[in-house]
Amino acid sequence: MKSAAALSRKQLALALSAGLVSLFAAAQAFATDVHGHLQQDAGGAPVANARVSLTGTNYTTTTDKNGNFVFANVPAGSYTVSANVAGFATANSALTVDASGQANVALSMKKVAELKGLTVAANRYDASSMQMDAPNTVNVLSAADLQYTAVHNVAEALGLIPGVNVTNTGSGYFSGIDGAARGEGVYATVRGLPADYDVNLINGVEVAQGMPYSRSVQLSLLPPSGLQTIVMNKTSTADMDGDAIGGTVDFRTPTAFDFAKDTSGSVQVSGRSESRAQDYNQSGLGGGAAADFQTKFGSEKQFGVYASADYDYRSYVNSEEAAATSALNDGSWAFARTDAAGNSAPGYNPAKNLTSIGMDVGVVPGYERRYGGNFSFDWKVDETLSAYLRMTYAYAVTSEDTSFTQLIPQNVTYQEIGNTGVYQPNIGRIAARYWYETNPEVADLTTFQLGADKTIGGWTISPNVFYSFGDNDRPDHVEIDGREDKYSQTNFPYSGGSLMSYGAGGFPYPQLTPALLAQVNNIPSLYANDDGELTKIYSGQRKGGAKLDFRYDFTDGALSSIQFGAKFAESVRNFSDRDWSTAGINDGVTTLGDLGIFNGSYSAIFPGQYNWKSPKVSESGVSNLIQQYLVNSDLDTCGNSYYINNYYCDSLRGVEAVSALYAKATFNIGNLEIIPGFRFEHTDIHNTYWVSPQDSAGNDVPGYFQTNYTHYDEPLPSIFLNYRQGDGAVYRAGLWQSYTRPSLYQLGSGSEISVSDGVTTITRGNPNLKAIKATNLDLSGQWTNNNGGYASLAGFYKHLSHYIYDAGGEQANSSTSDQGTVLYQTPENGGNARVYGLELDTHQKFKFLPDPFDGFGVGFNATRQNTHVNLGTPGFQDEEMQSAPKFMANAEVFYEKNGFSLNLSYHYTSAWLANYDYLNQGASWDDLWIRPIKRLDLHAGYVFHNGLQVDFSISNLANNYSYWAHIGKHNLTISDIVDTGMTSLLTVKYNF
Repeated sequence: MKSAAALSRKQLALALSAGLVSLFAAAQAFATDVHGHLQQDAGGAPVANARVSLTGTNYTTTTDKNGNFVFANVPAGSYTVSANVAGFATANSALTVDASGQANVALSMKKVAELKGLTVAANRYDASSMQMDAPNTVNVLSAADLQYTAVHNVAEALGLIPGVNVTNTGSGYFSGIDGAARGEGVYATVRGLPADYDVNLINGVEVAQGMPYSRSVQLSLLPPSGLQTIVMNKTSTADMDGDAIGGTVDFRTPTAFDFAKDTSGSVQVSGRSESRAQDYNQSGLGGGAAADFQTKFGSEKQFGVYASADYDYRSYVNSEEAAATSALNDGSWAFARTDAAGNSAPGYNPAKNLTSIGMDVGVVPGYERRYGGNFSFDWKVDETLSAYLRMTYAYAVTSEDTSFTQLIPQNVTYQEIGNTGVYQPNIGRIAARYWYETNPEVADLTTFQLGADKTIGGWTISPNVFYSFGDNDRPDHVEIDGREDKYSQTNFPYSGGSLMSYGAGGFPYPQLTPALLAQVNNIPSLYANDDGELTKIYSGQRKGGAKLDFRYDFTDGALSSIQFGAKFAESVRNFSDRDWSTAGINDGVTTLGDLGIFNGSYSAIFPGQYNWKSPKVSESGVSNLIQQYLVNSDLDTCGNSYYINNYYCDSLRGVEAVSALYAKATFNIGNLEIIPGFRFEHTDIHNTYWVSPQDSAGNDVPGYFQTNYTHYDEPLPSIFLNYRQGDGAVYRAGLWQSYTRPSLYQLGSGSEISVSDGVTTITRGNPNLKAIKATNLDLSGQWTNNNGGYASLAGFYKHLSHYIYDAGGEQANSSTSDQGTVLYQTPENGGNARVYGLELDTHQKFKFLPDPFDGFGVGFNATRQNTHVNLGTPGFQDEEMQSAPKFMANAEVFYEKNGFSLNLSYHYTSAWLANYDYLNQGASWDDLWIRPIKRLDLHAGYVFHNGLQVDFSISNLANNYSYWAHIGKHNLTISDIVDTGMTSLLTVKYNF
C-alpha cells in the first residue's frame, strides 16, 4: 500500500502537468499568423525567392513568385522582420504581434545592382551594409571615413582599407626620393599587386591613364572633399572590366536623389599647416574652400541636379638625405671589405658589406594647387525609365624645387689590411658640388558619361556612353649645377673608408673636414658648370566608348536573374620627352653666385640633423638664364647628331581598342547564391614610335616613324558563391580569371639602331609581350551585430604568369636576342608569380555600455600577405613583388556621441621592395627597400544643431620620417630619407 506522502506527490505532479498543458494551450490561443509582402522600392514589382526571417528566432521562410510570405503561429510580441536576396539591399521592418489572430507586414527592397549604381554611404554603418549586401568582396569608405582623416588626398584615404598599400613614389619622374619629397600618397597597390594592375573608376567609368611609363593613375589628383564614397572591389564579376588583377576602385560622387531634402547644400573653408616648413622658418600654410548644392524639381520632383566645386592649396618645405640616390647617380658607394679590384671580399655577404662614401643633402620647397568639381543631372521619366548625366573634373599644378648639396667621392683606392689579402676603400678626396632641379607637374583628370536605365517587365536595359581624359605633364623642368673641382682635382683631400658615422636609428652623418664644412656653407662660390638644362615632358590619354547591359529578373524558380552585355572603349595615348642642355661655362671665373639665381638662404639644410646653410634659388631666375643662352642646337635628348632625331626619339603614340562581351546568371537555392559568369575581351594596340638609325659605318642618319601591332584575346570565366545566414552573416567564395596588358611604353618605345664592328644592335619595345594573366581565389566571411559592430575575414590566393614589373622609363627584364649579325634588345616577360594572404577587418561601437560611455568604440584591420615572383633572369627567380609589404595594419580608438567625434588612429606598414637590382649588380642583394612606415593621426570634430560643423585633425602626430629607402633588405648603411613633419587641418563646414 502506497503511503499518503507518495500519493500526494503523484497528485501534485498531475496537477502541475495539467497546469502546464493549460498554460501551453492558452499561449497557443494567443499565437498569430503573420502575412507579408515584399516588393521593389522602385516600381513596386514583387521580389521572389527572398529569404525572410524574424530576427533572433527560428522563424524563416521564402517569398513566392508574387512576393508573398507567411509565418504561422507567431506568439504575441515585438519583432524585426528581415529580408535579403541577391541584388538587393537587406530590408528590415518592425512588427508587433497581438492577440487579433492575424498580422500583416510590407517591406520594400532597394536594388543594389552589384554596387555599380551610384549608391553612396554617408557613414561607416551604411558602408558596412553595402559590404554585406554586395555579391562580391568589397570594402567601402564612407563620406565620414573621408572626412575624419588628416590625409592630403584619396590615395592616402585608401590606406584605411585592409590589403591596400599607399606609396608616395612611383615610376618615371615620380620615382625615388623626388616623388617622396612631396610628402603625399600618389598610388595605391591592392593585395600585393603593382598600381597599374588595378582598374580605377569614377562613377563606374574607367578613367584615362595619363602617366608616362605605366598604366597607373595618379590618385593624388583627387582631394577627399570631392567624393562621397569609395568602393574597393577585391574580386571581379563577369560584368566588370577584366584587366584588374589587383582590384577595381570606384570613386563615387552623390546625386540629388541621395539626399532626403528637396534642396540642400553646404559650404566649407579649411586651413592647413605643415610643420616641417616651420622648421625652416617658412609659413607652411595652406587652405581651401568647397561647396555643393542639390535640388529636386518638377511636378513630381522627377528632376535632380547636384553640383560641387572644391579648391585647395598647400605649401611645404621638406628635407632630404640622399645617399642611395648619390650611390646610383654618382657611384658613391663601395664594399667595406674588398679584394684588390674593389669587389666584395670572399666570404663576405655583399648586402651587409656596403659602405657609403658620398651623399646628397637637400631642401625641397614647393606648393600644390588643386581644384575641380562634380556635376550630375538625373531625370526619373516614369516608374520604368531614368536617365542621367555625370561629369567630374580634377586639376592640379605642382611646383617643386630641390637644392642638393653634394659630397662626391674621388680618387678612391683600395688598401690591404695587413697581409690578410682583404682590402678596404680609401677616399682620396671629396668633391663639393651643388645641383638644383625643379619637379613641376600639371595634371588633370576628367570623366563624362550619359546613360539610362529602362525596365520592361522583368527586363532592365542600361545603355551608357562615356569619355575621359587625363594628363601628367612635366613642363619646363630645369636644372643647373656647380662644382669646386672643375679646374683643380686636388681640393679637399680626405682619408677613410667611409664618409659616414651613424646615430640613433641608423641615421647617417657625414664626417666633414673644416675646409669641407666651410665650402658647403658657401655654395655660391662654386664654379658654374653651364647655364642650365631644360626638359619638357608631355603625357596624356583620351579614352571614350559605350556599353550596353541587359538584365532579366525572374519571379520564381532558382534562377533569379541573367545579365549580359557588351562594351567598347578606344583610347589614344601621346607621350614626348625633349631635353636641351646649354653650352658649358669654361672661363675659370664665373661662379654660381655670379649667375643671379640666388635670393637668400636657409640657416640649416636639414634642421635637427645637418646645420650647414643652403641657398634659396629663384626658379624664374634659372629659367630666364636658360632662355637667355638656349639655342636650337642645344637639343640633345638622345645625344644624336641630328636635330630631328633628338626631337622625336623619345616620342610615342598608341591607339588601343578594347571590345568586351559578357554573360552571367544568379541562382538562389535557399540561403545559397551562385553567380557563374564568362567575359571575353579582345584588344588591338597600334603603336607609332621614332627610329634613330646609323649607317654601316656607325654614323647617325635622319630617322623616321615606324609602327607595330599587338593584340590580345582573353577568355575570363568566373564563379562566385554567397551563403547568407540571416541578415547578420554572409560567407563568400570566388574563383575567377583576370589579366593586365603591358604598358604601351614597353610595347612600343622608340627604336635606336647602332652599328659597331659589323654588328647591328636594335633597341626597341616589344609588341610580342604577353599579357600578365592571373587565376584568383577568394574566401571570406562578414558579420554584423545589432550593437554597432561588424567584422570580416578574407583569405586570397593569386597565381600569375608572364609577370612584368614596373621598370619606369627603362626596359622591363631587358633581354638581347641575336639573328645573325643583328642583336635585338627588348623588354621581356618574366615567369610565374604567387600572391596569398589574410585580411581581418573589425569595428565595434560600445552601444551596450551605459551613457555616456556608449559613444566609445574601436576599429582594427590587418593584412598578412606573401609574394613570390620569378623575374625571368638568373638570380631573380624568387623575388618579392614591388610595393608589397608583408604586413599592414590600422588601429583606431574613437568616441562618437551627440555630434562630437574623437578619433585616434595608428597606421603601420612593414618594409617593402621598391626597385630590383638598384645598383645594377646583376643580383638581388642590392634591391632598394622602403623601411617600415608608422603614423599616428588625431581627429576631433563637432556638429552643431544649426548645421555648423567643425573638424580638426593632425597627421603624423609622432613626427616620424615619411620615407626611408635603403639598399639591401637588412642594411641601412646607404639610405635615402625624407622628413615631411606633421600636417594639421582645420575645416569649418555649414550645411543648409
